[in-house]
Amino acid sequence: MSIPIMKTIKELADACKDKGISEHFIRRLVNDNKIPYIKAGSKTLINVDKFAEYLNASSLKIEGE
Repeated sequence: MSIPIMKTIKELADACKDKGISEHFIRRLVNDNKIPYIKAGSKTLINVDKFAEYLNASSLKIEGE
């Protein structure tokens, strides 16, 4: 069993800032239930691989339109 890499919204935004992805954008995806997340106390944790899958799927839709 492999354990997924999980990051908080802020950590994920910091890792993606060079790609132009903001903390606000990630938080909106969570609030709209567009990406899977879990709550650990007061923290919201996002699976990094699932987030990348969402972005890749979304970019394919935009390019294919």
